[in-house]
Formats: sequence, C-alpha cells, structure tokens
Amino acid sequence: MADGPDADEPPSIRFLPLITVSDLPTSTPAGRNLKEWLQEQFCDKPLEQDDMRLHNAAYVGDLDTLRNLLQEDSFRLRINEKSVWCCGCLPCTPLRIAATAGHAACVAYLIAQGADVDLVDVKGQTALYVAVVNGHLDCVRILLEAGADPNGSRHHRSTPLYHAARVGREDILQELIRFNADVDMDHQLGPRLILSARTLNTLVVCPLYISAAYHHLQCFRVLLRAGAQPDFNYTGPVCHEALARGLASCLLDAVLRHGCDVAFVHLLLDHGANPAFVSWGESELQAPNRRKVEPEALKVFLEAKRNPRRLVHLCRIRIRRTMGKKRLNCISSLPVPDPIKNFLLHQN
Repeated sequence: MADGPDADEPPSIRFLPLITVSDLPTSTPAGRNLKEWLQEQFCDKPLEQDDMRLHNAAYVGDLDTLRNLLQEDSFRLRINEKSVWCCGCLPCTPLRIAATAGHAACVAYLIAQGADVDLVDVKGQTALYVAVVNGHLDCVRILLEAGADPNGSRHHRSTPLYHAARVGREDILQELIRFNADVDMDHQLGPRLILSARTLNTLVVCPLYISAAYHHLQCFRVLLRAGAQPDFNYTGPVCHEALARGLASCLLDAVLRHGCDVAFVHLLLDHGANPAFVSWGESELQAPNRRKVEPEALKVFLEAKRNPRRLVHLCRIRIRRTMGKKRLNCISSLPVPDPIKNFLLHQN
C-alpha cells in the first residue's frame, strides 16, 4: 500500500493569487444573451452603455479598483445602480455583490461612499440577507452597524434571522438580536395568510420552530433567552384541518413530534411553555405516528404536565414577560444581586 499523509498532520494550504478586475474572463455568447435580457428587463441602463468595472471590482474584492473608480463622479453616481456584472446574471448593486462574496473591506468602503444598505435586488433581497445566507459574519456586523434593517425587506419571503435559525448560525443570530431583530415571527410570511398570523398552519414561520425542526439547540436557546414566545401559535384561531393531518399545535408539541433532545423540552418549560396545551399521554410512544419521539423528552413533558411549577419559576417568567422582549437586555443593569440577574437571564 502506498504511503499516505500522517493522519495527525494538518493538510497543506495553498494560497491563491489576488484576483483583480483585469483577470476576469469574458462572457460566453449564451451567457451574454441572458445578461442582455436581464439588463433590458431589470437594470438601470442598456448593456452596451455600461462600464461594469465598479460591479466587477466588488465581485472579486478589488478594493484598490473600487477606490480609484469612486474618485470619478461618473462612478460615484452609479454606486447604487443595479447591473449585471462579469460572472453573474442577477442585476445587483456593488454593495449586494460584495456582501454576497464576503468582501468585508469592500462592503465597509462602499457604505462609507454612500451605498444604500437596505436597497433590494430584483428578488427583494437586501445586502444583509445575502451576507447572512452566505455566512459572512464580518459583513453582517458592518451592515448592521451601518443601520441595515435586521429584519430584511418586506419584499422578500424570509428574514435574515429566520435563515440564521434554520442553518444553525448562532453567532449571526446573536448579532441580529443585538440589533433588535424580531425573534418571534417572519412577518414576510405570516400576514399574507387569510385568517391570522398565528393560525396553526403558520407555525413554520416562527424562527424558534425552524431551529427546533433542524435540531439547532444553541440557536433555540439564544432565541428563548432573547424573549421568543415559547407558546407561539397557540393563541388565535386553530386550523382543525391541520390538526387532523397531525400537525403540531404549538412549539412544545412540535419539539416532541420532531424527536428533539430532552434539552429542548427543558428550555421551553423553563421559559414558560404551558404543558397543558399539549394533549399527550403515556401511550404516545406506541402510536404509529409518534416514532420519532425521544423517550426522555416525553418523560420530562409528562412530569411537567402532572406537577405544578414552582413559585420561583413562575416569578421569573412573570418578570421577564412584564419587562417585554425589548427590555430583556436591561436585566444586567437592574439594582438587584448578581444571582438574581443570572436567574432572570437563565444563566443559573
């Protein structure tokens, strides 16, 4: 057998040369035909009138070229222009392109030069949203600090926080929450429904639900500590047709159905979820549509359902709800002993 690399030895890293605008390939005929159509439909200028160096520089992270171009008035006037660049077909602004690629220095420079942080592309996506989707934490921070809306755009059917919860990016979730992103619902999805934003069949629009569905425990914990509603979707009209299809009635029901670890149940109960809302019994483990249920999680739920919660636990829930989501970050400044602060923050 041929000798292989040592298993304990880290793989060698090859550094790629710096790419600049002059290195970009020319478009293929087929690609140019598509770009011409997109340019005609969605862009600010016909393709033949466009000098794409500004957008191309944002794509490859060529900060020097950006600086040189933006010294010219003609390019400064185009900083928020949606155009098709060298390697893409979706008409976008330079800021959206740089945020997608994760070029933080270019993102910061474009903003400093007047780029609109909340301008959307033709799909309704903001620069912040695409930075979150592509996992670029540095770009997310820069955009938020520059005033980007942490909830994205109402023209898009998802939010930055919802996506971060779905893919398990706790670090990005923390940043969005720090800038007051809504932790309870994707408002781009909910209000479009006919009956109510909290009917049973809208549970999927809740970031807390989606983090549980994908078993992202840390994101689930972060959302609850930030004030997410542990009984989300219970209040309001209930869709009985959805119940007949076996859909979850509330978050506690959902984490049991999805076979989530017992830690999810503990967290919901600690943050005030009402076990009386879920009509499960000991026989649920034997039911054919309950095979995913985690036995320990079901045991903890049933014990909580039988036994009343302690007064000190109820006091914590009441205090947090009275303060409201937007003021939970003020707990650390309350004139009370540190053990009480930690208790209210669920850090005990």
